[in-house]
Amino acid sequence: MSKVFGAHSVSVDGYITGRDPRAGHDLGDGTALFDWYFGGDTPSRVYDGFKLSEASARVFDAVAARVGATVAGRATYDDSGGFGGGGPHPAAPLFVLSHRPVPDLGERQTLVTTGIEDAIAAARDAAGDRDVALMGGVVLTEALKAGLVDELVLHQVPVLLGAGRPLLRELPAHVRLSLVEAVPAAGVTHLHYAVRS
Repeated sequence: MSKVFGAHSVSVDGYITGRDPRAGHDLGDGTALFDWYFGGDTPSRVYDGFKLSEASARVFDAVAARVGATVAGRATYDDSGGFGGGGPHPAAPLFVLSHRPVPDLGERQTLVTTGIEDAIAAARDAAGDRDVALMGGVVLTEALKAGLVDELVLHQVPVLLGAGRPLLRELPAHVRLSLVEAVPAAGVTHLHYAVRS
């Protein structure tokens, strides 16, 4: 069965965007969380234009190759300009979780209004034997609350942002993690965790 995982660039103080993220302003002020996408000399095999360090390329491409579908929240979708009608992954379909209508959905985009369980179920169907990636703090939080997350990949950037959108909202209880792998790289440390049941 496919797995469900969250993979996010995150500051040391727990933010996944810069300050003042909003529609038309991308993911907030500054690019500190994403500099490692372009700071190396190893091209990504999955994402055109990404040039990472050798260590980051290995981790990033391995994670990206697993993705068969993505679930993103409405704020992430709006902040990212609707992903230009596609998705955060160059080939995988995108399921947008929102209680409001989403105008002008792209061909690879599907609106889900009935909750995280239905969004992940639809994404699993579309992903086939590949995995479902979660994008955005609200989506990740809701999936953790529902017990639907198998793994968490944090690309931790050594910066304190002080503001932005947090990785997680309030959870009703502790979620225990087991470290699978830690890979230090230029400008980022890649932390791969299994979610313990």
